Amino acid sequence: MAAEQGSTLEPARAPVADDAPHILVVDDDRRIRELLKRYLSENGFRVTTAEHAAEARARLEGLAFDLIVLDVMMPGESGFDFARSLRRTSPVPILMLTARGEAGDRIEGLERGADDYLAKPFEPRELLLRIGTILRRAQMPGMKKADDISLGPLRFNVTRGELWDGDMQIRLTTREIQLMRIFAANPGRPLSRLDLCDNEAAERSIDVQINRLRRKLEADPKNPVYLQTVRGEGYALMPD
Repeated sequence: MAAEQGSTLEPARAPVADDAPHILVVDDDRRIRELLKRYLSENGFRVTTAEHAAEARARLEGLAFDLIVLDVMMPGESGFDFARSLRRTSPVPILMLTARGEAGDRIEGLERGADDYLAKPFEPRELLLRIGTILRRAQMPGMKKADDISLGPLRFNVTRGELWDGDMQIRLTTREIQLMRIFAANPGRPLSRLDLCDNEAAERSIDVQINRLRRKLEADPKNPVYLQTVRGEGYALMPD
């Protein structure tokens, strides 16, 4: 970040509004996290930070974010791997930050699901402009995905992982919530068994899990309307 090389951060502005865009900054460098949190907060954003991918996942479990600023070179799970994993369950925009600015790395980041890619060191104003562009694009008609998925009389809230039938909540297991989030991030798209799990061993249990989930989603689980089997490809969620 160019601010590390002597540029002066802008003075604090008005207090951050409660409905301001919420950004998650994920970087293993404490100094960069603090600089980004201070600078983005001064420019009207709510900011939460995480030191690594595991902490970022914990933040995502309890909070909704409008954008993630994600470092690539982190110990353990890299930003590339985290972005690929996150894309299976969430459409939240991702801006990748990295010291690796070669074209091949930028392409890899975009292939893993990033919306933009900014090489370090960078100018703070450029970061703001890129964030603004991503947020505007996410809010364009037809681009922003609803947090609630409607399935006839049922409603699934993606952020909270809750399934509701009117005022009655239908209990979902942790694994069923994971599956619903994956399906909700890919409405109408057939997903293979391997798309729905983390490894080949777990792949064998997918059919059982789908049948259990159908019993909670469908009026007639043997003739599913919303969680359909796509012959030769896998399963697809067909929301209203």
